[in-house]
Amino acid sequence: MVDSNTTKKVKRTASKATRKAKETIKNISENETFKVEGEKVLGKVKELIKEGNVRRIIIKDKKGKEIIQVPLTFGLLGAALAPMLAAVGAVAALVTECTITVERR
Repeated sequence: MVDSNTTKKVKRTASKATRKAKETIKNISENETFKVEGEKVLGKVKELIKEGNVRRIIIKDKKGKEIIQVPLTFGLLGAALAPMLAAVGAVAALVTECTITVERR
């Protein structure tokens, strides 16, 4: 026969495990991919940043070679974005077609 203290401990442990599992599922990243022409890359990146739930942007050429990877954090605003957008603009000038992979939280 199981005493009530053991039952309570098992329930608490199960509850903690359930909460941790839900938290882990919530933090799993989702990836989304877009094919974009060179001159539209910068506009698409700006659009994605405005959405706000983007963790990382990866730009690859049409052969699949990674050109630039930009990690984005919650506090990245204004002046901090300018150098990153300049780099994306430079990439856009060099490629005719590319793939943008977006890692979302």
